[in-house]
Amino acid sequence: MSYLIYARKYRPMTFEEMIGQKPVVQTLKNAVQNNRVSQAYIFSGMRGVGKTTAARILAKALNCQDGPTPTPCNKCEFCTGINEDRSVDVLEIDGASNRGIDEVRSLREGVKYKPLHSRYKVIIIDEVHMLTREAFNALLKTLEEPPSHTVFIFATTEFHKVPATIISRCQHFEFKKISQKELINHLLDIAKKENITLSPFGLNLIAEAADGSLRDVLSLLDQAVAFSGDVINDEDLKEILGTISHNVLLQFSTAILEENSDKVFALVEEIIENGFDLRFFYKELIQHFRNLLLVRTVEDSQDLLPFAKEDMENLKKVAEKSSVEELLRYLVALQDGEQGLKFSSHARIYLEAQLVKLCHYKKIVPLKSILKDIQDIKKELKRSLQSSRTPNYQHSNYSANNRMEPPIDRVPSQDIVPQDPPPKPDKKEPEAIQKDIKKDAPSEKVEKSKTKEREVDIALKDPTVRNFMETFKAQILSVEQIKKTKK
Repeated sequence: MSYLIYARKYRPMTFEEMIGQKPVVQTLKNAVQNNRVSQAYIFSGMRGVGKTTAARILAKALNCQDGPTPTPCNKCEFCTGINEDRSVDVLEIDGASNRGIDEVRSLREGVKYKPLHSRYKVIIIDEVHMLTREAFNALLKTLEEPPSHTVFIFATTEFHKVPATIISRCQHFEFKKISQKELINHLLDIAKKENITLSPFGLNLIAEAADGSLRDVLSLLDQAVAFSGDVINDEDLKEILGTISHNVLLQFSTAILEENSDKVFALVEEIIENGFDLRFFYKELIQHFRNLLLVRTVEDSQDLLPFAKEDMENLKKVAEKSSVEELLRYLVALQDGEQGLKFSSHARIYLEAQLVKLCHYKKIVPLKSILKDIQDIKKELKRSLQSSRTPNYQHSNYSANNRMEPPIDRVPSQDIVPQDPPPKPDKKEPEAIQKDIKKDAPSEKVEKSKTKEREVDIALKDPTVRNFMETFKAQILSVEQIKKTKK
């Protein structure tokens, strides 16, 4: 026999063997067991999560010799015929190559007849979103009132392209992305069955590269075995998957955290010489800074990161060179720049500028500290102004024991001759009074401005105030310089 790849060899044959789709599996099993099977289903989700597999298992559950049963035997003639794609009553159609209205018309004509050998006629249309609008419209009446012996199952990776009129006539099941933990456990089971040796780090690399797809996991494992044999080393796996070395990412993060912008250009040159895509490297760098933040935040992070003990120690040493707030600032800045790198016509220049800018992030003064310095300066100014307004009695002729007492009011006696009343002030016209006020006003303004200047001069002579003013000026200049570099 010809070689059978792992993706086909270990394809689930029953509902119990399906991975990561517990809600969908439970609903379909209950529907078969309680005789509540719908006339049409839509299975949507990303690639390799079990949509077509679930459709085939449902067809076996409906047509099994012992059924309808939620646990098909996979031994009878009906089950083996579906597994080997030779069943006449189970049609699996590719929606991309049979997308026209003529194909749908012939399908409608075939649906009218009862199944030849099986209990149900099951029609599986894969990538149904590729059908034309006319083909979808031709299916509407058949989906709404199909024959009692016919079940439609539509599978699609782009659910948003399916018309609402089709969706309303079907039961929709969303297939979720398979978690990384479930992928690793499935890889371990297959590795034991095939006598393949893999490290925990290698398992994590394959599961991470698959990105939630079970078929991709098995394809990558097949590729790794073809390259390395039954014993798969981590370095061989990195070469196959094209991942960035952990030491290279540590060099980049060390240069950024230690503010060594001169090392950035040589490291970027090394990435280009090794043939890595800059956008892929940028994605790995974001993940690396996430790991640094995780190590710096969580005390026991060994369970969350699948690294060897030596790699974890190196990661912790680099993470200790910066605070949690600074690592969070780096991570947010890297994420904000990812979109710009994606559409930049000069990806290398954009990447180098972004990394050099990160090297200067520690020079940024937090706004909170600037506001605090401003408040301290205001307090010192008030204190110095109050001290300048308080009279100084050290050089005065008055003392505490020799103060002039205010005169005592005496009631005039009868013997005292009253004096003549004081002369009344001359009454001036309102216009003359306003002229006198206008003449005196400029002199009062000049005196007030001179008084304020004296108070400011006295405050600035205070060494504490002068020190605060110089510090505040230096901080403002540093912030303006960083703004200019950003522009």
